[in-house]
Amino acid sequence: MNKRLMRSNDRVIAGVCSGIAEYLDFDPTMVRLAYAFLTICTCFSGVIFYIVCWIVMPEKNWIEQK
Repeated sequence: MNKRLMRSNDRVIAGVCSGIAEYLDFDPTMVRLAYAFLTICTCFSGVIFYIVCWIVMPEKNWIEQK
């Protein structure tokens, strides 16, 4: 099986955390909570990570249309 890391349609902002959760087979809520905790603990550097992932990760609908 060929899994790809893509932004999910189950989104709160851009679908990055949900996409990571789908790729790793985790609960999206747990990934979002872990992301929020790590962002607060690292002086909000997680925001930069989120924006970069938002730009780099393809959207799920875009891949399925091809």
